[in-house]
Amino acid sequence: MTSTPVARPDEVRRYNRASLLRLLHLGGPSTRAELATELGLNRSTIKALVDGLAESGVVAERVPRPGRQAGRPSLLVLPQPEAAVVLAVDIQVEHVALALVGLGGEILGRNSWKLHSRTRAPGEVLTRIVESTAPLAADLGVRPVACGVSVPGVVRRLDGHVHEAPNLRWSDVALGERLSAALGVRAVVGNDAELGALAEHLRGAAREVDDVVFVSADIGVGGGVIAQGTALRGTTGYVGELGHMVVRPQGRECYCGSRGCWETEVGEAAFCRALGLPEDSPRGAVVVELRTLAADPDAARRRLGELAEWLTLGLVNVVNVLGPELVVLGDLFTGLPDAVLKDVVSRVRQRSMVSRAMGGVRVERSALGRDAKLLGAAEVAFEEIMDTV
Repeated sequence: MTSTPVARPDEVRRYNRASLLRLLHLGGPSTRAELATELGLNRSTIKALVDGLAESGVVAERVPRPGRQAGRPSLLVLPQPEAAVVLAVDIQVEHVALALVGLGGEILGRNSWKLHSRTRAPGEVLTRIVESTAPLAADLGVRPVACGVSVPGVVRRLDGHVHEAPNLRWSDVALGERLSAALGVRAVVGNDAELGALAEHLRGAAREVDDVVFVSADIGVGGGVIAQGTALRGTTGYVGELGHMVVRPQGRECYCGSRGCWETEVGEAAFCRALGLPEDSPRGAVVVELRTLAADPDAARRRLGELAEWLTLGLVNVVNVLGPELVVLGDLFTGLPDAVLKDVVSRVRQRSMVSRAMGGVRVERSALGRDAKLLGAAEVAFEEIMDTV
């Protein structure tokens, strides 16, 4: 008979410690009793864990704000942001944003800059990231221990190799390897929509929802999938290119080499066409026009009607194939006027057989806005170091 391996006490302690930290990192301040209930541990074990973490400066305890509860209040255990800081980077086609994020998800400091054709080369972007991080970290008096990077392209998750990011004009870029070497810490690189989905699942509109699809519109359209509480990554991480689902076979040519991809009908250029703007208009002009339309539902439906139809068609396909409980719309989609979004949601529920069977899929705007992918990048970096804090 083969005996079952027994975990050593130090392994159990390390596992419990990491589990407690992750709970505080994502859930915020909790009492010792709440931690014991959530983790299924006894009070003496929780006491030993909290005391050890407090002694090392990773957590602190405080008296909660005065409330109406009678009796002596229980102390709250809360993570100390500076105890573990990661660098989060969101590379988009027109800009780069980076932030130093502390334990608990607090953004301690940030920086951003615009990208132009001459500054979009991988080497230029990498150099600027490194040069921007050093003074920001020095000003805050912290040192990042890991890095997470969001990229709008096809990324091999194992080593952060960017196979292709067409809108950036990148191909075969060893971004993870190069950035790790330049920063001196592990850099984890992921597809931007996948990381947006992760952030919404952990901190945004999809908290406590196990089956989620995140769809965002920038210059391109991307999708991230959370299935049964876990990110769906496919073979070697290549998954989520929902923008290249063909919805109009005889439609516009897409840079991917196909025709009628979803993003040619609902991406930023499609928004510009629908709004009567030049296709190379700045993002700000699109946002302003959408805000103006929000005050006139009839005009919004008239001008955005065709785009809304293509958005509906793509979402029906997504819901029928993946069957999510919730679809979260990010980036430009968050600016859709309420009347247009309401029509899209209604049609998706009517036309999708899976949605009808489920009693109606939910479709909501992102709760994190433009920080979704940045916070997703932070979370994949924290995944790397949580058991070593």
